[in-house]
Amino acid sequence: MSFDPNAEFDHAVLDKIELSPIGALPSTPAYQDALSRLYAARQVYAHADHKGGHVTARSLAQLPLFHPQNLDDFIAGRVGEDALETSAGVYDRYVQSLAPELRARAEALRVMVIGKPHLHRARHDGAVVHDPLHMLFLVPGAGPNPGLPGNYLHGSLFHVGPDEASGTWEIHVHDADDGACVFGNPTRAGALAKLEEVLASAPFHLDEIEALGFRSV
Repeated sequence: MSFDPNAEFDHAVLDKIELSPIGALPSTPAYQDALSRLYAARQVYAHADHKGGHVTARSLAQLPLFHPQNLDDFIAGRVGEDALETSAGVYDRYVQSLAPELRARAEALRVMVIGKPHLHRARHDGAVVHDPLHMLFLVPGAGPNPGLPGNYLHGSLFHVGPDEASGTWEIHVHDADDGACVFGNPTRAGALAKLEEVLASAPFHLDEIEALGFRSV
C-alpha cells in the first residue's frame, strides 16, 4: 500500500484555503510547495474574486450550475427553441446567486458573456428565418485565467453555417479572459449530449475538458 507523505499537510492546506475569506495562504516554502501539488492535481484554482487568492475544487462543487431551466425538456423534445429560457434569464439568475458586492462586476461583463443580439439569417430568396439557437451556460471552474465573479466559466452552444441542414454545432467554454476550449459536432443532438457531459463534469479547469474532445483555441 502506497503512502503519500504530503497527503495530511495538503489536506490541511485545503482546509486553510476554505477557512480564509479571500483564499489566502502563508507564503512559506512548505505552503507554496503544497499549492504547486494541489494546482497540478486540479484540487485548487486561482480565485476569481481575490487576486493572489485560491479556491478549492471541493468548494466549487457546492456551487449551482446555470443553464436554461427547461434544458432537460428541450433535450427530450418536449419544448422547442422558442420556449427555452433566454440567455438573459440564465445570466440574471447567475448574477442574483452572487454575493451583493460581486454583482456590479458581473453586470459589467454581461455583454461580453451573452454577446450582442444575433442578426436574423436571411435566405437567398430574401425570406428571413428565425435567429439561430444560442444557448448560454455557466459552470464553476477556471482556465489559464480566473473565471467570472464567483469563480465561473461561461459557455454557449450554437450553430455555425448558413442553415441548420449544414455547418457545425459548436460548444465554446471560456474563462474571464482569453482562455477558451471548443467542441464541434455535425448534429444538434451530438452537441447537446456533449453539453450534458460538460455540465456533469463541473467544476473543472479548461485543460480537463480536452479529455471530452474539446480543443484549446
